[in-house]
Amino acid sequence: MKLPTSIWMVLFFVCEIFIIVLAGRDFYKILGVPKNANANQIKKAYRKLAKELHPDRNKDDPVAQEKFQDLGAAYEVLSDAEQRKVYDRAGEEGVAKMGGGGHGHDPFSSFFGDFGFFGGERGGHDDETPKGADIVVDLSASLEEVYNGNFVQTKRRKSVYKETSGSRKCNCRNEMRTQQLGAGRFQMFQVQVCDECPNVKLVSETKTLEIEIEVGADDGYEQRFAGEGEPHIEGEPGDLIFRLKVEKHKIYERRGLDLYTNVTISLQQALNGFTMTIPHLDGHVVEVTREKITWPGARIRKKDEGMPSLEDNNLKGQLYITFDVEFPRGELTAEQKAQVKELFKQDDHVAKPYNGLQGY
Repeated sequence: MKLPTSIWMVLFFVCEIFIIVLAGRDFYKILGVPKNANANQIKKAYRKLAKELHPDRNKDDPVAQEKFQDLGAAYEVLSDAEQRKVYDRAGEEGVAKMGGGGHGHDPFSSFFGDFGFFGGERGGHDDETPKGADIVVDLSASLEEVYNGNFVQTKRRKSVYKETSGSRKCNCRNEMRTQQLGAGRFQMFQVQVCDECPNVKLVSETKTLEIEIEVGADDGYEQRFAGEGEPHIEGEPGDLIFRLKVEKHKIYERRGLDLYTNVTISLQQALNGFTMTIPHLDGHVVEVTREKITWPGARIRKKDEGMPSLEDNNLKGQLYITFDVEFPRGELTAEQKAQVKELFKQDDHVAKPYNGLQGY
């Protein structure tokens, strides 16, 4: 008996749901990346979404908290080459059988320490709680890394306080006491009062941190890892701050969102026009075509070929290209001089001396 089309559609829909349930969650969809995404794309997508969905920012939103858990599971699997291979072949169920994925691990901590990243300050820090010193470290990056974005791993060896046997006086403070000396006579004096705390000792720990060189970041841009600075025996550790230092580039100079470069052309190209290409920071080439005469110091602008904005990577500055003209060496023959004279007809040009440094 032939079934009606409507029944076939219902059966097809049910089968699709069944397949999705068996396959588990779509980790690529959760992260919003294509299936051929590389490791840096996966890290960047996770970092961006984790900042938006982190429980510190969504304390009263159970949906966001659930999405954050899914996000952590997706990153844990797709950031591991072996688990990703199994997931691509057998889905989440296959990863579960190999004993990986979705164990509640919080990979976000390797990016941001104790999540003290909102507004550049540590979330929930009590001003009265003592805090260890911050550590500032310069992080060198090439202009290519700032243009394209990159992730850098570094090992942080730091001292931390661990409990040990015995106790110690802690949280000491001065309090005023009153003592009666006699009838109607009182004396106030200051005493030190301390609590009893477990004894501690300093031990060294090594931790791997992953620093993102963000697209569009400029010299001096800082990334803060909360709790990775100097320890404090009675309070919280300070923060570790990476300060970006962008290296000089052999072709480009950055000024804000704009890029500047110089190109030397021959006198023949300057007079007859030319077509050339300039390699850009991500590997694509910028084509430059001139049909008019190009004089020394001439500058052209290429729209949207500058640096991407840190706030909006789709917004880019301009590329300014200044031309230098290389004149031929040697001497022209009398015949060649006559040809040049005939070609340019500049006999009536009068030399006009001027201050070339004017305006500096």
